[in-house]
Amino acid sequence: MEPKRAFITGITGQDGSYLAELLLSKGYEVHGLIRRASTFNTVRLDHLFQDPHDPDHRLTLHYGDLTDGSRLVTLMDSIRPQEIYNLAAQSHVRVSFDEPEYTGDTTGLGTTRLLEAMRLAGLESRYYQASSSEMFGATPPPQNESTPFYPRSPYGAAKVYSYWMTKNYREAFGLFAVNGILFNHESPRRGETFVTRKITRAAARIAAGVQSELYMGNLDAVRDWGYAPEYVEAMWRMLQHDTPQDYVVATNTAYTVRDFLSFAFSRVGLEWEKYVRFDERYIRPTEVDALVGDYGLAERELGWTPSVTTPRLAELMVDHDVKALEGGGSHLTDTVDWPV
Repeated sequence: MEPKRAFITGITGQDGSYLAELLLSKGYEVHGLIRRASTFNTVRLDHLFQDPHDPDHRLTLHYGDLTDGSRLVTLMDSIRPQEIYNLAAQSHVRVSFDEPEYTGDTTGLGTTRLLEAMRLAGLESRYYQASSSEMFGATPPPQNESTPFYPRSPYGAAKVYSYWMTKNYREAFGLFAVNGILFNHESPRRGETFVTRKITRAAARIAAGVQSELYMGNLDAVRDWGYAPEYVEAMWRMLQHDTPQDYVVATNTAYTVRDFLSFAFSRVGLEWEKYVRFDERYIRPTEVDALVGDYGLAERELGWTPSVTTPRLAELMVDHDVKALEGGGSHLTDTVDWPV
């Protein structure tokens, strides 16, 4: 039997790299979309590299972009994947205020282009849309699949657009298209400008004596942080379900940014209060006070439950950053034991 083919946008990101690993471990043939650049931007995938001249290679990367609809049609028609995972986006919430138009074009309209490419190519693929807890915004927690959306950023608004377009294509054209409403999920592969990785990297560097201070914004924001490898397994499970359904993926636990600082700095034997300074540049024009997800539906229908919550997550990330610093590199890869 031929292996299943999957197509992943955003494959070079945190979630994309973990998802590629998971699918390869399950015997899939994996195709990924990457943007052309003058430098290599595949560090999270380097350990998965397979020589394209090898007739048995199962990972192939294709140049393209979610802003180029014609290229997406061509790729869908030539690859003809059974599963499509749309993870690509301008995904930094604070940056979305500085680049709202670009965020809307990639995070929002990019979804429409990919769905339309799938439809025009006549595919009967199963489609996963990476939706976000940021869509809930100002709506009080706990948030589940029935909670009204109230986005508080251009990123959140673009994700709401993508959510409804995915649902519309499902209902209008009969596509197997689902939204995974993922709450904050982190890992050692999280980008260094995101708050959790910014904190764990600083804790490691301060403990090593190569950094003296850490500048932060709002420390009172409440978030539900989970572990990214567990969340990509939930993505896969959604596309194995009998019927297309939207699911919240979360841990149903609540911690503040201040809590995360405490967990991270304690791991290296430091008191965070001695090193953290406030900088108003990191304050969003409109804040999201609290995001806490109810994953009950995913547990009942997909059999999915999280095992790593914020305290352990912070430790995993700090340990990795300490090790990476000792090795003298960024090391955006780590070892994951994937479920069989």
